[in-house]
Amino acid sequence: MDLVDKKFKLSDLFSSENGNFDIQAKHINGKGIQVVSSGDTNNGIIGKTDINAKIFDGHTITVDMFGNVFYRNKPYKMVTHARVFCLKYKYNILTNETGLYLASQLFYLKNKYNYSNMAGWNKIKTEKITLPTHQNGEIAFDYITEYIKELEAERIKELEAERIKELEAYLLATGLNDYILTEDEKKLINDFKNDKTVRWGTFKIGELFDHIVQGRRLKKDDQLPGELPFVMSGTTNTGIANYISNDVRIFPANSLTVDIFGSVFYRNYEYGMGDDTGAYWNSDNHISKYGLLFIGVAIEKSLLGQYNYGYKLRSSKSLDKEIQLPVKSDAKPDFDMMSDYIRAVEKLVIKGVIEWKDKQIAMMTKIVNEHTS
Repeated sequence: MDLVDKKFKLSDLFSSENGNFDIQAKHINGKGIQVVSSGDTNNGIIGKTDINAKIFDGHTITVDMFGNVFYRNKPYKMVTHARVFCLKYKYNILTNETGLYLASQLFYLKNKYNYSNMAGWNKIKTEKITLPTHQNGEIAFDYITEYIKELEAERIKELEAERIKELEAYLLATGLNDYILTEDEKKLINDFKNDKTVRWGTFKIGELFDHIVQGRRLKKDDQLPGELPFVMSGTTNTGIANYISNDVRIFPANSLTVDIFGSVFYRNYEYGMGDDTGAYWNSDNHISKYGLLFIGVAIEKSLLGQYNYGYKLRSSKSLDKEIQLPVKSDAKPDFDMMSDYIRAVEKLVIKGVIEWKDKQIAMMTKIVNEHTS
C-alpha cells in the first residue's frame, strides 16, 4: 500500500462545540451520563449527572485548557468553567480505531499549553497534524484501522505475558509449582467440607506449645528505627506497627502471635513484640508452617468476639482455652492432615487468582474485539 504523509489543519478536519450549562460538583450525583472536565485524572471524567445539560455524541475528541486530549466512545456532558471543548470530525463518524489514532496525533498539545497559556479552539484550530493518505489525497483510514488493531493485539499479548510472569513469581514464592489438586487433596477438601472421615479432638491451647510468652511494653516514642519487625495489637499490616533497633527480646520464626483482641497471625520471621501480644511456639518446630496456620485459624475461631478494650486477652488467659483439631487413631493431633489441608486450600486460592487474571484478560480481549469489530 503506497501511502503519502500529508499535513492537515485541525479546522479542516474538526468542528468545535462547548457545553451549555456550568455543571458544578453539587450536580455530580452518580446518575445519568459521565461528565468531562479539565485534567488527566480518570481521563478527565469527574462523575455522572442527570442535570439537564447538552449531551455530546460519542466517537468524538475532547481537549482541555491544558492540552489534555482524549477520545470518547460514549456520549458525555462537559463543564463550562474548565475550558474543555469537543472536537467533532466533519466528514463521518469516527470509529474507535480512527478516533484513538487522531487523538494520539494531538497529544503534543499538552506540551504547549498550561495555566499561563491555556488551550482553546481559536488557538489550536490552526495547528497541523500529519496523517497517512492514499495517492488520491484521501486519509487512509483503512490503514489507520488496521494499524490500531495490530497495536491492540500486541497489547493483549503483553498482558498475557505479564500475567504468566506474575503467576510464576507467585507460585515460586509460595513454593508451589502448580495449582492442580491431586485426587487425595480433592478427597481431603471434600471430607472437611462434608465432615466425612475426619476425626476431631479437643485440646487446650496450652497443651500444644512449650512456649507461650507475653511481650513487654515499648512505648512508640521509645522505639528506635531499625529492621526488626515490632508486633503490636491490631490487624493492620498483620499487626506490624514499626521496624525497630531496640534491645528487645526476639521471638522465633514459625510461631503464632495472639493479641489482646484475639487476632491471630502466623510469623515466618523473627520479630519483637509489645505487651498487648503473646507469642506461641515450640522449640523443636515439630509443627510445620501449614500446621500452625491451621491451628491459628482454630484459635482465632475459639476466641472470636470474646475480647475487647474493656476485657483484654492475655497469654495466661488462653492456656485453658479449648480448640478442635483433626486427630489420628491414637487421639493425638494429626498435624500432617492439617498441613495437607492448608496446602490444598492454598492451591485453591492460587487457582482463584489465576482464574481472576484469566477473566481480566478475557475482558480486555472482549473490549478490543468490540473496538475492532
